[in-house]
Amino acid sequence: MRAQFVLSEIGVGLRRNLTMTFAVIVSVALSLALFGGSLLMSDQVSTMKGYWYDKVNVSIFLCNKSDAESDPNCARGAVTTEQKEQIQTDLKKMSVVDTVAHESSDQAYKHYKEQFGDSPLASSLTPDQMQESFRIKLTDPEKYQVIATAFDGRDGVQSVQDQKGILDNLFELLNGMNWAARALMAMMLVVALMLIVNTVRVSAFSRRRETGIMRLVGASGFYIQAPFIMEAAVAGLIGGTVACGFLVVARYFIIDHGLALSEKLTLINFIGWDAVLKYLPLILATSLLMPALAAFFALRKYLKV
Repeated sequence: MRAQFVLSEIGVGLRRNLTMTFAVIVSVALSLALFGGSLLMSDQVSTMKGYWYDKVNVSIFLCNKSDAESDPNCARGAVTTEQKEQIQTDLKKMSVVDTVAHESSDQAYKHYKEQFGDSPLASSLTPDQMQESFRIKLTDPEKYQVIATAFDGRDGVQSVQDQKGILDNLFELLNGMNWAARALMAMMLVVALMLIVNTVRVSAFSRRRETGIMRLVGASGFYIQAPFIMEAAVAGLIGGTVACGFLVVARYFIIDHGLALSEKLTLINFIGWDAVLKYLPLILATSLLMPALAAFFALRKYLKV
């Protein structure tokens, strides 16, 4: 009987404040969709970092005859065979170095022609103008500075370049977008909480006569609160379910179908369905507990006799 009464009161409360209940559902759905989206964005950035940082190289470019005439770093002349052998030997001794590959000027010229053969500059270049280099794969991509400190400014070395620096700019942009989404999520969450509190208070005020009678006949505080708390929880749970639907639909249409980014951007290792499904229970739990707790604290003063 008590359970039936509580459930009937939930239905009455939701119908009486239908407009505000709808606003609560929408705000909870949007805020939790942004919350889930920010979590997935963090996972995506981490996945991309792991994928690309594992592939980036540190390049040590060696001086050639052209550099000796124009580049101050090569003022002592083009790199010698002894210098190349010493650089390679020193690299192999370093614990941060995983593999070392030498690229000759002829190989560099061939690779350039393959990539930029249609460029007007390609027809005017000759193999001797291309720089020899060592391509180094590190055991830890964050340890680039160790290589730079050891070889930058060394005889025969024109420059030390880290491909990771190029990727860092991209990841900083993605992280900035992620923090912007989190800020918007926080704002929407505050709006949702304010709507929940206001909806509960309006509902409690509209039923103050019934709650007053319940106090007089000795009903417990929890028994009086339960319908209001469950109204907020039900509205929040509906919003959380909608948020989960947003994330699933977004993953399906943006990455797999529709825009099909997984087919168009094959160089990006996108997160899988396991990452999406991992966060759905968290979103549902948040959508249930957050409104219930907000309603509980909002109703405390209404229980004072």
